[in-house]
Amino acid sequence: MTVYGFWLYLMTDCILFASIFAVYAVLVNNVAGGPAGHDIFELPYVLGETALLLFSSITYGFAMLAFFRGNKKQVLGWLALTFLFGLGFIGMEVNEFHLLISEGYGPSRSGFLSGFFTLVGTHGLHVTAGLIWMAVMMYQVNKHGLTATNKTRLSCLSLFWHFLDVVWICVFTVVYLMGTL
Repeated sequence: MTVYGFWLYLMTDCILFASIFAVYAVLVNNVAGGPAGHDIFELPYVLGETALLLFSSITYGFAMLAFFRGNKKQVLGWLALTFLFGLGFIGMEVNEFHLLISEGYGPSRSGFLSGFFTLVGTHGLHVTAGLIWMAVMMYQVNKHGLTATNKTRLSCLSLFWHFLDVVWICVFTVVYLMGTL
């Protein structure tokens, strides 16, 4: 029942992100004389962010495989590596936001930038929530071991983490790739 409920939550997140993507699509050309995506996006930098998040998905998969093999030490190791990749992603995203805002390209500058910061920022907040959840799960696995409850929780976190990867691929494609054309 817990996993079913979590799937329902993910569906509401799909609706949230679909709504924000729709708003972004409406606002993308409203630059108000300011910069457009091709003026401000650094594609190699964003490719680095993308690589970190995609690698984190792979390492999370290894953590789940270790769980099914009953290897607590490997579960914790893979979760720690996943956490570091996710933290690196967030660090790069915060740095990108800082650079844009310091150059005068904040969310209040134009409709495009407002949509950009809302979409990318919402994804970043979700990744941050996932990192907090992951830290809690590392504590739980370390303290209580590879229990059935931890298996369910890690499975739900796995769904969430991979969902965020899929959303990021959409963000990368729609915002960054199409924005640099």
